[in-house]
Amino acid sequence: MKEIIMPRETVMLDKFADDLGLQMLFAGRGIITLSSMSVDRPGLRLAGFYNYFDTERIMVMGLTEHEYLRSFSMEERKEKIEKMFACGEIPCIIFSRDLPVLPEFMECARAAGCPVFRTGKMTTSLIGDLFTYLNRMLAPSTSVHGVLMDVNGVGIMLTGNSGVGKSETAMELIKRGHRLVADDSVIIKRVENELIGTAPERIRYFMELRGIGIINVKNMYGSGSVLNEKTVELVMEMEPWRRDKEYDRIGGEENVEEILGLAIPKLTIPVSPGRNLAILIEVAARNQRLKNMGYDASQELIQRTIGR
Repeated sequence: MKEIIMPRETVMLDKFADDLGLQMLFAGRGIITLSSMSVDRPGLRLAGFYNYFDTERIMVMGLTEHEYLRSFSMEERKEKIEKMFACGEIPCIIFSRDLPVLPEFMECARAAGCPVFRTGKMTTSLIGDLFTYLNRMLAPSTSVHGVLMDVNGVGIMLTGNSGVGKSETAMELIKRGHRLVADDSVIIKRVENELIGTAPERIRYFMELRGIGIINVKNMYGSGSVLNEKTVELVMEMEPWRRDKEYDRIGGEENVEEILGLAIPKLTIPVSPGRNLAILIEVAARNQRLKNMGYDASQELIQRTIGR
């Protein structure tokens, strides 16, 4: 039902540079393929130690590596750099502290087609930013059929069979001032102990409404009506009302939906003519916020009843 996406991402150079505040010095192969959350400083490689050398890691050149290379002659530097590039296709190399790029280094990078960037950040700060960036980009992810909304600050994912009214309910919520994150297909990534939901790039801000067609929510309702990503805090499954099914009326049942190994609270909402689902979802969002703060109305009612 849900497709697990392997942790490998291809990023355009301009986006990578913008995301991390980098200056592009050489475009190389034109893209960066990310497949490792680790970052490497190639000091040991330049010194000749190539055991456990993972060429899938982004390389950071700091002051130590720069001064080490400067201690050799031009011929020796070039030999060391060529040997490093010959080990495999390095995603990219980033120089920290606005260090000048040695001509021999740039020559070898051009020959290997390896993108080269530079930044004024300190080396440790750059590595920290890269770790955060890679942790989000390469987090385990899955694709879920549904609609993700930001309702009163709570990330609510509406699920259910096609035609049950998810998009129409989302439109009513947008009209009431809430924000759309994704319609139809939601990409969810597990970052640490949170599930971050977003829309696939090609359908971001678009919504399909049966009988009307495709609309662009951002263009129609303004930038305040959409959000690029949101933490998924509550799953609400919409299903046609069934007379033979007993629905929870007190809220004492603790149902959950497991996504990427994390359990998310889940509610089942019966859909029938005349029910104002938008109001129910707003109430559910406020109730979830109270639960997150430690208050549960159903438990208080039970305690009052038992205490009589």
